[in-house]
Amino acid sequence: MKKGFVFKKLCAAVLTAATVVMAVGAHDVAPSSGVVAEAAGRVVSINSCLIQGGSVVVNVSASSLPGSDDGLYYLYADEVYQDGTVGTVVATTPRAEAGTFTFDLGLNTPGSNLSKKFLVAVKQGGSMVQVSDEHYITNPEAVATQTVGRNDHGIKGILPNNAEASTFKDLGVAQMVYNLYMGDIVGPSSDPAVATTEFAYDGRVYQFNTAALSQYDGFVHWCKANGFQLTMTILNNKTAAGADLIHPLSRDSHVCPGYAMNTKEDGGTQHLKAIAAFLAQRYSGGSIGTVDNWVIGNEINARTEWYYMNSTNLELNVSEYVKAFRIFYNGIKSVNGNAKVYNSIDQEWQRKSNPGCFLAKDFLDRFNYYMLREGNIDWSLSVHPYNAPLFDPYAWKQQAQYVSQSLSTPYITIENIYLLTDYMCQASFLNPAGQVRDISLSEIGYTSSFGEEYQMASIVYAYTMAANNPYIKSFILFRETDDAHEMESHIAQGLKNLDGTPKASYGAYKAMGTAAAAGYKAQAAAITGMDIDAMVTQRIFMTRGGWFLND
Repeated sequence: MKKGFVFKKLCAAVLTAATVVMAVGAHDVAPSSGVVAEAAGRVVSINSCLIQGGSVVVNVSASSLPGSDDGLYYLYADEVYQDGTVGTVVATTPRAEAGTFTFDLGLNTPGSNLSKKFLVAVKQGGSMVQVSDEHYITNPEAVATQTVGRNDHGIKGILPNNAEASTFKDLGVAQMVYNLYMGDIVGPSSDPAVATTEFAYDGRVYQFNTAALSQYDGFVHWCKANGFQLTMTILNNKTAAGADLIHPLSRDSHVCPGYAMNTKEDGGTQHLKAIAAFLAQRYSGGSIGTVDNWVIGNEINARTEWYYMNSTNLELNVSEYVKAFRIFYNGIKSVNGNAKVYNSIDQEWQRKSNPGCFLAKDFLDRFNYYMLREGNIDWSLSVHPYNAPLFDPYAWKQQAQYVSQSLSTPYITIENIYLLTDYMCQASFLNPAGQVRDISLSEIGYTSSFGEEYQMASIVYAYTMAANNPYIKSFILFRETDDAHEMESHIAQGLKNLDGTPKASYGAYKAMGTAAAAGYKAQAAAITGMDIDAMVTQRIFMTRGGWFLND
């Protein structure tokens, strides 16, 4: 990362954690063999895999009948880290052009099938041969017992660095985002005066750090008391108690805030399942409060910064993330059917600021491929469409070398955010109900380092862009107060100065979504040179060659 030309952003650890300094080294190794890039063209298709009552019903069809010693199809249940006919046979059915398997879900038992993947095999020459692709249960919400109404009441949000309810209510904020570190909440209580929380799941008992949980309990309850909708981002940090949560390819000396989740070993896999269920049960209604939205990891394509694995193989990294995502999706939705579960990409659509990372578009495409191949579910998308670079002050007129109206654009920023939402309207990206997926701008912000008026105009323009896009469900501004360290790189994204005094952008953000917005839109139009609403509704795209508006 070249100082003074910042493309990547360190997402704040929100309220408590210190800034993390990353050491990016040359730790890449060759991926393990056996990663399947495309469907193998197997003759049996799993058409559905659904919970019905306490059972799972799997329907299959065959384009041609595979050879068989005994005329049977065998359905295997594999753990996410297993491949092929190595799991448990849970059901059989006669070999035919169409067939149905029915077996016990086994929810919260040692043999639970909730987050396993299923495949069909036949016996040929005395050996089991896989004849279908893998498929997961796609309706975990069917067994949800703590489904609670969502707190959807506006897109305006903030990623806070102080718990100041009066400030956020004054701003008219509807949503909050908070980061949860898994490594901190597992294991025995870090305070001897506070008893360890024990949680029984799938026949095992897991420990949770009650003292560490109190921070999250407090924030969730604070959001409940103040009427804020809450999105929780789950990050996988390294701690002694959470060592089994770290993927084997993430255990070298590389330092970053988030590591790939362990979907390679049984201990880590089962631990992840327990964490998903525990968090969903703890934060779905009740006295503490509710997390409506869960983001599984942060900027997953930014491999070296946020979801580290010692691999530069896109297929391997995506497939391992998909396994973790499935675990959390099924674990969360099986408790609260109304919860939304998001993946996360950054703004680097077709350009890598760090050669060790992946393009956001490539990662999104492969994630969707695996989701379709293994059972479509109602996943949602979180994206961070910052300016390129981060300290560029003009959201409405980005540099031509970084932002365009073509899908080949290096970056997705707010100026061309419709490229992403249009892309998500493709039939291949729709959710199982045929609808466009929820899209959250879960982190976005603009600097005032080159003038408060530009920050104000950028926020007015950006919010208007988001509010006029029917697929965007969250506009989460980062942050309410400047950070001294970030200011060293000309990133002063707060609505307030370091001393707490409000900037021009404070009043503008407060006005967004109210009758007072018109006055700020007029001020912004004087800066941008064009009516803000017209720029948005007509998709007027302006560009420039360099740093100044007259370039």
